[in-house]
Amino acid sequence: MLDNGMPKNAGENMEITAKMVAELREMTGAGMMDCKKALNEAAGDIEEAQKVLRKKGLAAASQKAGRIASEGRVVARPSADGRHAVILEVNSETDFVARNEAFRAFCDQLTDQILDEAAFSGQVSDDAGPLLNARYKGDSALTVAEFTSGLVARIGENIKPRRYVRLDAPASAADALEAVYIHGDGKIGVVVEITSDKAGSLGSAGAELGRDVAMHIAASEPRFTKRSEVTEAVIATEKEIASEQARKAGKPENLIEKIVAGRIDKFYGETVLLEQPFVKNPDLTIEKHVAVKGKELGAHLAVTRFVRFKLGEGLQKRSEDFAAEVASASGAKA
Repeated sequence: MLDNGMPKNAGENMEITAKMVAELREMTGAGMMDCKKALNEAAGDIEEAQKVLRKKGLAAASQKAGRIASEGRVVARPSADGRHAVILEVNSETDFVARNEAFRAFCDQLTDQILDEAAFSGQVSDDAGPLLNARYKGDSALTVAEFTSGLVARIGENIKPRRYVRLDAPASAADALEAVYIHGDGKIGVVVEITSDKAGSLGSAGAELGRDVAMHIAASEPRFTKRSEVTEAVIATEKEIASEQARKAGKPENLIEKIVAGRIDKFYGETVLLEQPFVKNPDLTIEKHVAVKGKELGAHLAVTRFVRFKLGEGLQKRSEDFAAEVASASGAKA
């Protein structure tokens, strides 16, 4: 089932509601009537409707996550030895509360708790459930969920720890570090892992490299670390969209295969971290920049993984007024 409650393989006569149009509009940024037409064409399937809009050039791939609909803070912090790091997102209703000292102290305390407690080692959580059920480090008589409820009562605004990731350097690496970067006072956070085949080789130069790569990730929004992480399903979708766009542009069939191949190479260059031009030196890809730094340090370095959180990513605002606006403009039922 989709989020809108409609079966994915809905029939051709599926009724397109204002809520569905509004959801697709917020996810893609396309016009309301275009969204309604795409939903009709896709028989109510939101994912397929996004593809329809992309094929028509009416939706940008970068807008898939939807518009940011919440405030709060992203925190990222490494351990003292640099071999562990945590990134955490905590949401609030307003930016005013995000600047509140009690709220910020709560975010910092939770980050330290995940970093300090071995029970959280290697955890990746999209709902913060394991953290909410844990005893709060700042008051062991309460769980994190219970302390959060008390903080909500004191501040007078909803607060929700949303997601977190803890990265631990692989024991097999001769040397490794987890570098972090926070942009915009908690609007974007990054953790990136760099490994070396030579013990003690990273040091301050490695830390500088890690921070540079983390800053690059914050700015360039890669989706994958290396090409092998890109699934066949993702490539199939990109090929389908590129083929359709080429045909609509009137390109001859004998050239479409080459056009699609070029588009896939461009896709890798845009979305794979190691193949992106380094923001500080676009003449080098990230992979080449890391190789150069490794040569300077007399070691083979590798960027092995990263996590990037954008505050409110994937969360969407809903309002009755907006739904009414959609209904009025599209003729759909609210």
